[in-house]
Amino acid sequence: MNATPPSLQPAFPVVRHTWLDDAQALLTGTLIVALGLVLFRHAGLVTGGTVGLAFLVHYASGWPFGALVFAINLPFYVLGWVRMGRAFTLKTVLAVGLLAAFTEAMPHWIGLQHVHPVFAASAGGLLVGVGFIILFRHRASLGGFNTLVLWLQERFGWRAGVVQLLIDGSILLAAWPLLDAQRLALSVLAAALMNITLAINHRPGRYVAF
Repeated sequence: MNATPPSLQPAFPVVRHTWLDDAQALLTGTLIVALGLVLFRHAGLVTGGTVGLAFLVHYASGWPFGALVFAINLPFYVLGWVRMGRAFTLKTVLAVGLLAAFTEAMPHWIGLQHVHPVFAASAGGLLVGVGFIILFRHRASLGGFNTLVLWLQERFGWRAGVVQLLIDGSILLAAWPLLDAQRLALSVLAAALMNITLAINHRPGRYVAF
């Protein structure tokens, strides 16, 4: 019988990610997010964060979505460099670049004849949430507010999903003039599912590899 109190037993060893681990995470995470965004775009939905801002400008102007995602994130790389470090920022730049490339290339790779709007909102929100978790757990993000909420979680212990939900809600309100009531409601559903996925699966102490 082990008489050592649980608090004094050795902790599970922390595992450090290799460059190969990070590379596959960047590819997998951005690909999953891009699939979710393809569903959003097909249904005319928006989401939060800088991706949501890119959607709004894309719908209003017709400018390429991938280029907008990359350009809108440029100012936030400074925050990432100062607050999260060089490695985090470089991985984030790569992730945003991959996402921009995937979202522009996917219409040439897959064709969607019909997607029910409720399915697009539900499956898209879950896919984006899972993709974010993969990136977050390898100390990367998709820039913008993701960088901010990750820093707030690491600095103050605030749950990334909860903070992101508040920010996303504000951005969705700004989309009101461009969307009808149904698409706005489905966009709220998508954002809620995405952030619930983050809040449940990515919080302080749940994942120790780095």
